[in-house]
Amino acid sequence: MTKQKLRINGHSHLLPYPEEIPDFMREKEIFWIDDDKKFMLQKGWKRPVTDSSFFLNEKLEWMERYKIDHAVVLNLSQLYGNGLRVEEMKKALRFQNDFNAKVQQNHPKKFTCGFVVHPGFVRGALWEIERCVEELDLKLLCLPTHYMDSIGTWRCIFDEENEPIFELANKYNLAVEIHPYDGEKFIKLENTSWRFHLIWMLAQCADAYHFLTLNGYPDKYPNMRVCFAHGGQLAQINLGRRIQGFDGRPDLFEGKVHPRKSVGHKNIFFDTLVHDTRSLKMLLENQKSSQILAGLDDPYPLGEMESEPQSSYPGKILDLALEQNIITEVEKDEIWSDNVLQWLFGDDKKKKEDLVNKILS
Repeated sequence: MTKQKLRINGHSHLLPYPEEIPDFMREKEIFWIDDDKKFMLQKGWKRPVTDSSFFLNEKLEWMERYKIDHAVVLNLSQLYGNGLRVEEMKKALRFQNDFNAKVQQNHPKKFTCGFVVHPGFVRGALWEIERCVEELDLKLLCLPTHYMDSIGTWRCIFDEENEPIFELANKYNLAVEIHPYDGEKFIKLENTSWRFHLIWMLAQCADAYHFLTLNGYPDKYPNMRVCFAHGGQLAQINLGRRIQGFDGRPDLFEGKVHPRKSVGHKNIFFDTLVHDTRSLKMLLENQKSSQILAGLDDPYPLGEMESEPQSSYPGKILDLALEQNIITEVEKDEIWSDNVLQWLFGDDKKKKEDLVNKILS
């Protein structure tokens, strides 16, 4: 798309500074940052802030240091709103969306930001989508793989009850990010050895991919482009089992779409955050390089961050893939730029050009 090579990070996160978080969020113990910026907290939960680039000014310095031209900022997983009272949930999600909109408005050269809705309350979700798109100019809808509905049942995001959300995303030509979280709230295992981040998050992505494809949504909603976090890693190795299950027990899949039909689909994307080149090779062989986009998941410790113990740095997996002849130089450049733009804007050339011009300005 451009003569100049760009590096666009399609999976990034940003924390508000402590003073930016409304008082009610701390008072209700929904989410807050301690004054020393050492911990992010919720009721009965806290997690260390492991890198200064969680915050805006430090993030900009970090991007400059690693030659990242632009970043797609997702919502914080801690603000999906599961289990909150309805009014508290709406206020918390609105804060997140307004915060992201402000970041994008103030730094259009550096950030494209997403917004989040709660699928358990579809009518309110539709209103918030309209507000975020039409008033805040946000074009990326962030959704969890799973959510708690209004009667306390956990459901997959691609449940048919959520089709009004996908219809509106299709109308607005939205990119959609699918990200896992909250597994420990509905998977009845003790939360030890980081099992929910290391194993179950990837299973959650595979489950969401399962139902996206079975329901035929990539074709039913052709203007909605879905990206799975963390390479949808278990969905890649699980593909053969799903195909055999579909063929072997057709009685269980009446009215559903065959898994093969969605393999390499132009409206399904995966980020590169799979941690090793063997996994990246499988992802590329399953889905085609055009469906892969660069994603660092910075600045979380499971992201592609600078790390001496891991001998890692942002962009390392693509550099290794090039060295090992898994991708070509052209494919590497496309994964860093063109594919991210295709996910964000589809075939809208003007919007792609507008963003590229902002980045290059």
